[in-house]
Amino acid sequence: AMLRQVLARGRPALGGRGLAGRALSTEIQKVGVVGLGLMGHGIVQVSAWEGFDVVAVEKEQKFLDLGVDRIDQSIAKVLKSTEKRKPDMLPEVEATAAAAKARIEYSTDLGALADCDVVIEAIVEDMAVKTPLYQSLNEICKPETILATNTSSLPVQLMADASGRLDRTVGLHFFNPVQMMKLVEVVKLETTAPEVFDACMAYSKAIKKVPVSCLDTPGFIVNRLLVPAMAQAMLMVDRGDASIEDIDTAMQLGAGHPMGPLTLADYVGLDTCMFILQGWVDNFPDEPAFIVPECLKAKIAEGKLGRKSGEGFFKWDGMKRL
Repeated sequence: AMLRQVLARGRPALGGRGLAGRALSTEIQKVGVVGLGLMGHGIVQVSAWEGFDVVAVEKEQKFLDLGVDRIDQSIAKVLKSTEKRKPDMLPEVEATAAAAKARIEYSTDLGALADCDVVIEAIVEDMAVKTPLYQSLNEICKPETILATNTSSLPVQLMADASGRLDRTVGLHFFNPVQMMKLVEVVKLETTAPEVFDACMAYSKAIKKVPVSCLDTPGFIVNRLLVPAMAQAMLMVDRGDASIEDIDTAMQLGAGHPMGPLTLADYVGLDTCMFILQGWVDNFPDEPAFIVPECLKAKIAEGKLGRKSGEGFFKWDGMKRL
């Protein structure tokens, strides 16, 4: 039964030593999450659902309230879907949902994270904001705490340098929506302790994700392959090689992709694509795969950000492409 499995699941208990030689536990039982936006609230939800105690932190009460609403609405959708498709399981899923909600502690105080076994950062992609956070986490959290970043575009090494926890910093890159997407990229540094990496792999599996291992390369695996592919599609638009519609149709029918690269760019957000590409161009100017297409710049200038604004390369009505 789902609820019994959640409550009875064992946790990885892996021992190890930090760079300073101190004996540190890497057992993950209590998970902290900083930032309850699109990604963070999902990480909180899946962790609590699978039996982990969770501390969810936002900097201001209004953002915390938004995160709570996101989680409550997401769980309500699970219950509604269960009632419609598997009504006989509804009481069990309701009990699981209630238990998950009871495991979440909400706070606007970073101090609430002090005894977490891992703290996952899911805030804005800006090192001017992340650096002081990691400095604070290093001061606040117990020595055993693993610090993990959900960054999709910044080097994990920057977080390790900011925190000073070179042996206990990793990347845990989830995908949106976290509740549905199975993949987690677990990014290890040269200095990441093996038992810390192993504990993060085990945690990812415990929350029903499929973890893949990667070094701290720009974009990790998925974005390193996907974002340049979207950029190449945009460069075809710049050159007039093919129409927007035909580029997407070709990749759907010729490569078996569920959506074309320009539809995907709209879905992700053209501002997000620009942020990633421009960051790569600035930091890796000699890499020819990293380029910002002119049509992307034009769309951004016009305020056409894709699905979120109602128009990008295509027009959108909510989640539906017109």
